[in-house]
Amino acid sequence: MQNMLEKTIKEMNSIFGDDVKRINHAMEVLKHSSAIYNGESPEDGTRIIVELAAVLHDIGIKQAESRYNSTAPVYQHREGPPLAKKVLEEAGVDEKTASRVLYIIGNHHYRSKIDGPDFQILWEADLITNLPEFPVFSGNYAKFEKMVNFNFKTRTGREIALSLRKRQ
Repeated sequence: MQNMLEKTIKEMNSIFGDDVKRINHAMEVLKHSSAIYNGESPEDGTRIIVELAAVLHDIGIKQAESRYNSTAPVYQHREGPPLAKKVLEEAGVDEKTASRVLYIIGNHHYRSKIDGPDFQILWEADLITNLPEFPVFSGNYAKFEKMVNFNFKTRTGREIALSLRKRQ
């Protein structure tokens, strides 16, 4: 399992090339995904799905920029899964796991598409990584807390998100 993840990380680095910001983002999402997964201790065997989805969730962004001159979710979701499928095949990921990872990648900007704890963990980890960029992060604490409670279903994710900002 670890070898598949290492191969996937290597390929993600290759695809993003010198785009350090996107590489760092993927690795931060992986870090938060692992922390949430460990904190929640699901016994469903989805760790590899969570980790692979974290590494590859934005893999279509450069292709979206190139083809559509846009990073809009619709284009990332269109371009990401075919590229990720090749990466997962080369890493030796089984078809069932790859299918789940591809579903998450192809829908990861849409909260309404979350259909399981693996997807929820990815959603929360990506949101935690992006939180400082959102206006609600530096605004009224009650609004921030309300946003966190709306989006975060795991105890661990909620704790991490709230710990990023002290109550003022």
